[in-house]
Amino acid sequence: MVDHAFSDERLAQLYDVLNPWGGSGDDAFYLDLVMSARSVLDVGCGTGALLRRAREAGHAGLLCGLDPAEAMLDQARVRPDIEWISGDLASAGGSDGASSVGRDRRFDLVVMTGHAFQVLVEDDELRASLAAVRSVLSDDGRFVFETRNPSARAWESWTPDHAVEVTAADGAVVRVAHQVETPVDGDVVSFSTTFTSPDWERAEVSRSTLRFLDRDALSSFLAGAGLVAEWQYGDWARGPLTGTSPEIITVAAPAR
Repeated sequence: MVDHAFSDERLAQLYDVLNPWGGSGDDAFYLDLVMSARSVLDVGCGTGALLRRAREAGHAGLLCGLDPAEAMLDQARVRPDIEWISGDLASAGGSDGASSVGRDRRFDLVVMTGHAFQVLVEDDELRASLAAVRSVLSDDGRFVFETRNPSARAWESWTPDHAVEVTAADGAVVRVAHQVETPVDGDVVSFSTTFTSPDWERAEVSRSTLRFLDRDALSSFLAGAGLVAEWQYGDWARGPLTGTSPEIITVAAPAR
């Protein structure tokens, strides 16, 4: 579930350029988990890089990617031996147990990478989404995701003077800049992303909102869905979670 900025076809093609495989430790962290699971659901799979890498590395089990952005899934579908589903967590489970993911299907591993969990902003949305995760997770399965640690205040560096430039597949040089809306309202941060290029007729601007939950709030929402955090790390090397850790990486399991 990559943020809405990349739902446009032209911008979706930029996502992997902006987020190259191996650019941070999360890729190896998640790939190791995927390779150890028989069946995997990647919620907010985006362009499908994680599952595609797993298949290339020899994963022979069920790999399923779920994302609401068709433009992102168009990039993912270069691998037809992986199941790609258009939808969100509301599609993954419902009150009647039916879903586009499949009735009565359970996964050994459900992941949300790329800080996709933070797109779930409203309390009701969080509760429904976690309930959906639990409904498709096997009783001995694991749900793994990461959020930015609010105490690290990452949004303070989301300013135009920290803009980056990348070269798209067609050779266009694209500048990507963020601007946070202030004042920040509690644990919710809204910001705009502006994409500009000399080769484009006009700039593309999108608006996103993310929620920065702390450890206690995360644990409370998980408990409400019948899940419990087994491990929480502060970085991709599985370091301890501290006040200065950049991430809250959660490995959750069904409550016993």
